[in-house]
Amino acid sequence: MQVILDELDRGKCDISIPGVVRESEQCTVARTMTIYSLYIYDRHCACVYYQDWHRTKQPKRAGEGGGILNAVSQAVSPLATDSAAPTPSGFSSPRNTLSSTSGLVVAVGEDPVTSLPNPTEHARSNTLPFDEEAKLVYGVVLSLRNMVKKISGRDEQFTSYRTSSYRLHLYETVSGYKFIMLSDAATDGLRFILRQIYNGPFLEYVVRNPLVPMDSRSQGVDNDYFRASLDRLVRGLSVFN
Repeated sequence: MQVILDELDRGKCDISIPGVVRESEQCTVARTMTIYSLYIYDRHCACVYYQDWHRTKQPKRAGEGGGILNAVSQAVSPLATDSAAPTPSGFSSPRNTLSSTSGLVVAVGEDPVTSLPNPTEHARSNTLPFDEEAKLVYGVVLSLRNMVKKISGRDEQFTSYRTSSYRLHLYETVSGYKFIMLSDAATDGLRFILRQIYNGPFLEYVVRNPLVPMDSRSQGVDNDYFRASLDRLVRGLSVFN
């Protein structure tokens, strides 16, 4: 019995023993779980919607001509070339509207008179623009899905994978739309949540909305009603902290 406990402490085996709870398991139970972001892709492999909540490193805005569609998310869309800055969505994260890392709070859309050095400029330079990030996320999902089908057969479905820092969840509709959610690594499967998003806000405010062009290859599906309804659904989950 002592040998087994020693092996468990060193992480060499993963055996459940009745009445014995490891310290690492206690920490895992007490660990705060949360949801980071959501991507929606159409059947043409284009990202048509994006929203984040507890994401610590915000993506760069997509560059001009980067391939991102209009109406995906105001937080990641290319900046307007004219003097009129885009109005931030009322349902976006507060982190997208304020910057206080340098001690100076500047609202998006305001042009400061002097440009102060930003200590996080180097870190932001290492962040991918959103158009490249969206392609990377889709490429990873497509590669893993194809690998699962080749190894396990066509009847098997790829629904999620986990790393040491996050877990990716996938739900694909019959029409080819892919709902991809990133959450904390300790979170259980959230595929049923993605199904709720599709059967609820997506059908109500996107599919049945005559003002939202579906499968247009030129525009995303972002609108205020869909974003607000989706935000309420996600924030009401027990894993959202």
